[in-house]
Amino acid sequence: MNKAQYLCLSLLSLGLVAFAVILQQVGYQGVSFLPCPLCILQRVGYLGIAIFCFLAIGIQPLKKFFHGLAIIAAGYGLSVAAHQVWLLSHPENSCGIDPLETWINQFQLAQRLPWLFKADGLCSAQLPAILGLQVPEWSLVWFGIFLVVLLITFFRKQK
Repeated sequence: MNKAQYLCLSLLSLGLVAFAVILQQVGYQGVSFLPCPLCILQRVGYLGIAIFCFLAIGIQPLKKFFHGLAIIAAGYGLSVAAHQVWLLSHPENSCGIDPLETWINQFQLAQRLPWLFKADGLCSAQLPAILGLQVPEWSLVWFGIFLVVLLITFFRKQK
């Protein structure tokens, strides 16, 4: 991948986090989208993709290493999003207040940047769909796109 492609992936990933924060702060159709613990873990996945793609631009000798870490971040985010989509379709398996919420909210990042890392919502909450999909479903789509793009470009021969 060239620098422009890494930059595009980084900015797109950061844009998705910014969109999530806007949904949280402003809401959509009169509903505030409070992030659940799985939402926060997905934000970490998006930020991982962004950071590792930025590092791949800046530290050329370790470009392949950071590309690999971005793949891991995308796979991680995909698995968390898939679990949340499963919870949405099986709400009886949700225990309500998730113990993961307490664990996440104890981290310094959640205390210093609560608007970005504090979990307040329920993972199985049905919120208004955006263009026909729930937010976790959109997240699953985007993590899938990131993972496919990163995998294809990782194994493609450089010219």
